[in-house]
Amino acid sequence: MLLTRLVTSAGRPAAATLTRPALPHRLAPLIGTSLSRFTTKSEDSAAAAANEEALTGENGTTSGKSLPKRASSLVSSILHGSPQARQDAKDTFSRLLARGKYVHELCEHTVKPECLEEYVAVISEFYPRITRDLNPKVKLCGSWVPEVGKLDTVLHIWEYEGYPAHELLQKELKGNPAYHEFHRRCLPLLTKRSSQIMLEFEFWPTSPPVTTGGIYELRSYRLKPGHLLEWESNWRRGIECRRDVEHPIGAWFSQLGGLNYVHHMWAYPDLETRRRWREEAWTKEAWSTTVYNTVRLIDEMHTNILNPLPFSPLK
Repeated sequence: MLLTRLVTSAGRPAAATLTRPALPHRLAPLIGTSLSRFTTKSEDSAAAAANEEALTGENGTTSGKSLPKRASSLVSSILHGSPQARQDAKDTFSRLLARGKYVHELCEHTVKPECLEEYVAVISEFYPRITRDLNPKVKLCGSWVPEVGKLDTVLHIWEYEGYPAHELLQKELKGNPAYHEFHRRCLPLLTKRSSQIMLEFEFWPTSPPVTTGGIYELRSYRLKPGHLLEWESNWRRGIECRRDVEHPIGAWFSQLGGLNYVHHMWAYPDLETRRRWREEAWTKEAWSTTVYNTVRLIDEMHTNILNPLPFSPLK
């Protein structure tokens, strides 16, 4: 979020059939509606294309060269639905999975190893001022430094009350002298940055500020495109058998930036406790079933063990 601007300005046998789990009852009506809209728009689009072609053919206003394009468009519309219908289906799934109240942003800043201490000092001074002095609809969820995983990196998660709050903050920062000073001081300390806009899963709200005194784990998965709904359906059931023991912090899926990503965060007293809790989860059939059903949906996975920075609301 903040340092996205910061660095940019610096310079630019037969295989067994796997049966998908039945969708929860609450999902069926919504998905049915989505598919109905999808099919209807496909039929309307195909009919409109056919009528237009017939009319232009009679009037002689369309050349023969344009007919293959029209035929291709017609076939694509019949097979796949119109672009608008496909977008409507995608938007429906996002509304179905997400709580809808907040937008989150995961910012990853890669710092020059010799500059990490200076970076933390600068960020500790400026970041708390954003939620204190600027937009009250923007909150810092937490800031962490990886102990295992992506070293020389600092991770930040921000929470906005919708996209308007995100846009308003960008405008406020443009005219803020303190931000420009922060920009000047931090710019030489970074080598790389990335940002993802995320939505939180409806079944797993992001934790409010809390002090655990331990470590955090951020697990990130890149899913095969088109499998988010199936992943959520399985994960929703499996996560319940871990809530009794572990401390879930949040779970999100990406909307902008790197796509097809799912992230979830946990808090543990220490690594040994993490090991014991995870082993206990594996003794429960629901969890092993969840892993079996979801691992085939994943292209890539990564984990970071994190230590919170002193000013982090989650620490």
